[in-house]
Amino acid sequence: MSSRTTAKIGLSTASVYPESTASGFELAARLGYDGVEVMIGIDPLSTQIDAIQRLIDYHQLPVLAIHAPTLLIMQRVWGTDPWSKLERSAEAAKELGADVVVVHPPFRWQRDYARGFVEGIARLEAETGVTLAVENMYPWRAPGRDLQAYAPSWDPTEQSYAHTTLDLSHASTAEQDCVELAATMGRSLTHVHLTDGTGSAKDEHLVPGRGTQRAADLLTELARQEFSGHIIIEINTRRATSRSEREVDLVESLEFTRRHFVKTRRTPFAVTPDGEISELTP
Repeated sequence: MSSRTTAKIGLSTASVYPESTASGFELAARLGYDGVEVMIGIDPLSTQIDAIQRLIDYHQLPVLAIHAPTLLIMQRVWGTDPWSKLERSAEAAKELGADVVVVHPPFRWQRDYARGFVEGIARLEAETGVTLAVENMYPWRAPGRDLQAYAPSWDPTEQSYAHTTLDLSHASTAEQDCVELAATMGRSLTHVHLTDGTGSAKDEHLVPGRGTQRAADLLTELARQEFSGHIIIEINTRRATSRSEREVDLVESLEFTRRHFVKTRRTPFAVTPDGEISELTP
């Protein structure tokens, strides 16, 4: 027997790119997702908190998480000071009712930011009351060597973060096993970006189940542990040739997650002296 767990399954607005944040809300609501993770900087609307609130009200769909604009291509979104970006992301989360802000570790060339990053994340969490979940990244792989682009590390398990985000595509690029990584993250694991990869040096963000990461096993284990964080579908649909093709990937991702994220309950049985098996009822 199995039962649904309490964690919510959301859609990252990055999953509909190059469509807009508004499209992300519309698709998430129509396809049956529990909420949305807003990638700040994916389009100009995503930086406008009032506009996002209107989308929440119109679609009656909550924002579960905010992804801070810490990607390489978003270095000028909400200014250039990295701490100001995180502070503004935390403020946005509070205004919109989100539980989590997803944060990437600093790039190595952001030396001052990286130097105080671990302590700064803890301080900002204490000051704002918002969960900042640091995401696992990966070494940039070049022929014959790996480039360490992040500091203090691309692997958040090497630091003492209170909260972490597990991204399966990043784990694939880093040649890690997502189930083992989740176990290492332990109680700090707060947030999941459900996707997939084949171990390529490229960050693939495939539909879960189409790569080599043990996405189904991870979901089963999280359900067994009664994981209560958010599971966010974050896939790459840029190659979709039509809206309907994009929807197919989003529906498949949601169905995959619901199919495997269930808690299995063991049913007790008794064997009579005659060898008959019967189910015991509570």
